[in-house]
Amino acid sequence: MNGRPAAVLVIVGAGPRGTGLVERIAANAPELWSADRELRIHLVDPHPPGPGRVWRHDQSPLLRMNSMAEDVTLFTDETSTIEGPVRPGPSLAAWAAQFSGRAPRFPPYAEPSDPEVLAELRALRPGDFPTRRAQSAYLEWVFRRAVADLPPSVTVEWHPTTATAVTGPPDGPQYVRLAGRATPLTADLVVLAQGHLGSTPTAEHRDLAAFARRHGLFHLPPAFSSDADLSGVRSGEHVILRGFGLAFVDLMVLLTEGRGGGYRTEADGTLTYLPSGREPVLHVGSRRGVPYHSKTGYRLRGPRPTLPRHFGPEAVDALLALDRPLDLRRDVWPLMAKEIGFGHYHELFHAHPERTRMAWPDFLAAYDRADWYSAPREALVAAAVPDPADRLDFEALDRPLAGQVFATPEAFQAHLRDHISRDVTRREDPAHSADLGAFLALLSLYGHLPRLVAGGRLTARSVAEELDGWWHGFFSFLASGPPGFRLRQLLALSRAGVVRFLGADLRVGANETTGTFTGTSATVPGHTVLATALIEAYLPRPSLDRTEDPLLRGLHRDGAVTEEVVADATHIHRTGLVAVTARGSRVHDASMGGPHPRRVALGAPTNARDVAAFARPRTDAPAFRENDAVARALLRALSRTGQGAAADVVRRPAPAARVQTRAHSTRR
Repeated sequence: MNGRPAAVLVIVGAGPRGTGLVERIAANAPELWSADRELRIHLVDPHPPGPGRVWRHDQSPLLRMNSMAEDVTLFTDETSTIEGPVRPGPSLAAWAAQFSGRAPRFPPYAEPSDPEVLAELRALRPGDFPTRRAQSAYLEWVFRRAVADLPPSVTVEWHPTTATAVTGPPDGPQYVRLAGRATPLTADLVVLAQGHLGSTPTAEHRDLAAFARRHGLFHLPPAFSSDADLSGVRSGEHVILRGFGLAFVDLMVLLTEGRGGGYRTEADGTLTYLPSGREPVLHVGSRRGVPYHSKTGYRLRGPRPTLPRHFGPEAVDALLALDRPLDLRRDVWPLMAKEIGFGHYHELFHAHPERTRMAWPDFLAAYDRADWYSAPREALVAAAVPDPADRLDFEALDRPLAGQVFATPEAFQAHLRDHISRDVTRREDPAHSADLGAFLALLSLYGHLPRLVAGGRLTARSVAEELDGWWHGFFSFLASGPPGFRLRQLLALSRAGVVRFLGADLRVGANETTGTFTGTSATVPGHTVLATALIEAYLPRPSLDRTEDPLLRGLHRDGAVTEEVVADATHIHRTGLVAVTARGSRVHDASMGGPHPRRVALGAPTNARDVAAFARPRTDAPAFRENDAVARALLRALSRTGQGAAADVVRRPAPAARVQTRAHSTRR
């Protein structure tokens, strides 16, 4: 080395986001890092590097991803619009193929130590929905590959503990304190990449918990399903579950199959649930009252649509140029809807032309001229697409139970089973591949919406009610549902009486007289469910005020990280998210009155708003763009600093291992 002190980077969080950042550092180091100067990277996470907490191996083998194996990657590709080099790598499906001999081995090669995971990977096909344990193995390999790709002057050390505090001036070294260790890590720069975080209960949930304690009931506030302690739910107990998304699906699995139940496939292909006798009775409802749409089980039948068309950089520029505040539903959503519609109709016309009455070029020319919410667009679609089932109706999709009332709970059970069955059938039938075209356009929106939001032109009420409130839920409802087999299992559980549907706009109460939780819905007027357990079947919402992460909690208390607050003359919206700069993702430090030059935050807790850490291949994933930009900024900044860590605090890992685990005691 050239005698300059080593540069030191601390990354708090070694899950997919931290791993993706290390991969981008490895990709950009040949250009931006001097081979004769040492860079020491410290990863701090109590959970294994790569999978982190959410995707760790140590969870139920029954839990699965809601993405197909071919649709999961942490690697850039030819679609990635990044400044740094593209370094392609295998998707989860392509990586798994090596274990069955269907693909060459990907270095560094090592078979998973869990024989069940290895057996799954050997049998895994591109269209399968893997277990989370299989994803854990893939993420662990991605991390090892990223470390192996670093130049010799860059080393990585993992500390399997929790970061509890960060201190240090903006123009000097940063001190990262670790649980169970007296001496802090000394760093030039710090990256916060903790991923999805838990939160302490809200006032409403604290009141419900107190009610449960008074009456000997069970209450589970919002939690990560794989971490939830469900042992207090008794066999045969009536349980209200508030939420019908992916968290509900996980809880459904853990409280049925996880308690010894199983399924038998009948001659007609339907499933019959075989109870163990240890299951509770699950009463489920939500705002919509229906489960998330099933994931599609097919590929496009026509050519891939060229996206974006109606909501891309030019559309965002035009919106930002308007001389007035913006409302998402009024100003932005019509363009977003038109983009989704383009993806839908592109696939319909190209893959299923027999169900259309117009040549595609003629349809597209008229479609491009018409606003989404306009009589000409509606007339065009009615003339060109004769079957209403082939037309895109967002309002009907968003609230499928709107205006529907059922006289008895049994009538509603039959109706919703039919709704779910039709949805699963449609999502497994390539005759409806236009739904996949719409899905791809939905993904495209996520690549361009962040820049519009960062422009600060949306009103505070629109951000609160329409962006954070409606849009993210609608996207998840349409695009982030469970695999079809999960909904088939739900149908079997409903037929067996283990799951009961409550309806839309679920209202949960606590009846002191009966000492029970209550559940009601206008979908079945006059029907009330009494339950001795209540489970909030959704993930904790971000909250700097209530975060369980000790590092962020302390920084927020001291004003060293700032909550994103969107405010105007008519509304104030506290998002609960860490405010970061649009360029460089630096955290805002209130004590400085601006961004901290030595601290960066990435991922779920920030106002990047749910930019996924891994992505579908060939979608120009926003997270990869963010990781690349931040990695390059970090390397440039580190190359300019002369501050290094003291030798007695940070040791250089052994060259053969490249990754070292410090055997510190931990408090978790």
